[in-house]
Amino acid sequence: MEKEIARKLNGEISRLTNQTFKFDERVAEGWFSAVYFLKTKEIVEHHLNENIVTMQFFQKGHAVLCGTDEAIALIHTFSDHPERLEIHSLKDGDKVEPYETVLTITGPYQYFGYLEGIIDGILARRTSVATNVYDVVKAARTSGKQKPIIFMGDRDDHFTQQAGDGYSAFIGGSTAQATHAMNEWWGKKGMGTMPHALIQMFKGDVVAATKAYKQQFPEDELMALVDYNNDVITDSLKVAREFGNELKGVRIDTSRNLVDKYFLRNQHLMGTFDPRGVNPELVFALRRALDEEGYQHVKIVVSGGFTEDRIRAFEELKVPVDMYGVGGSLLKIGIGFTGDNVIMNGDHEAKEGRRYKPNPRLEKVPFLDEN
Repeated sequence: MEKEIARKLNGEISRLTNQTFKFDERVAEGWFSAVYFLKTKEIVEHHLNENIVTMQFFQKGHAVLCGTDEAIALIHTFSDHPERLEIHSLKDGDKVEPYETVLTITGPYQYFGYLEGIIDGILARRTSVATNVYDVVKAARTSGKQKPIIFMGDRDDHFTQQAGDGYSAFIGGSTAQATHAMNEWWGKKGMGTMPHALIQMFKGDVVAATKAYKQQFPEDELMALVDYNNDVITDSLKVAREFGNELKGVRIDTSRNLVDKYFLRNQHLMGTFDPRGVNPELVFALRRALDEEGYQHVKIVVSGGFTEDRIRAFEELKVPVDMYGVGGSLLKIGIGFTGDNVIMNGDHEAKEGRRYKPNPRLEKVPFLDEN
């Protein structure tokens, strides 16, 4: 079955629907809504069911918006009479300003109001991850050449979040991700080569592990993990000499608590930089060693604790990294959304300090019953 994202990218549909998101049906029972929203729904149904309200959503920073398709699909799936609601929204991937209105919903409160907190949460997580990835992707082109970002957040949060986080990372600019689940909503497959566990099975013999990988997955681009023995230059040269042009790259994932054996052999280099972990001097030395033996084609991938600031620092130094693997720093939720009722029956009616903020960039969202 063709992925909805393909139809969206081809212009056949404007937004993803619940065919992609596959919401938990208990949303309809209020299982995920704050109880005070459920109580308010009941009160309004019995006492004020003629009121028409406009609910408006915003956040407070510069961000890459994500989660609008999901929020709208949620409303269309679980609100009462969704065809009677009027929704205006920006789109996933839009750059937004502080306090800019990104979504409005107009209709009887009891039809949709209990979904407010869920919508806030969707927009907060998806926009946070998309913005984090966007910032990292931007940092990875500081030197003038765009370096790809591998989204490696599988071990940094609950596995049930992978599909949504992977889609958000895609919106933010990551085109390679570590699990199939991360790619579920946008139609690709996960990518990856070998973990340290594979090399352990071969008792630290990186060449033997790489040879087994090549035999098992001959169609893959051959990429060796070279920090298992904390001697990345020695092990990189071993696999390069063994596989020659078949070796496409090496990945360094040295612990931030270790100093590579290259520096222990060359202690005269020490004293002017932090030698721990994957540091610029280690990558420069690895590039020189590979180039001197004719392996200029072998790319260098780095991972392990990389953040936007750390990537920018590497790029400003023009460290010869070809690709960055980034995980936990991309999943920090630093953006919160607020939904406010700001208009009732055509008149301004909102809590003190909040007001209706029209946004000419909002597009009217048609109701299409595709769920």
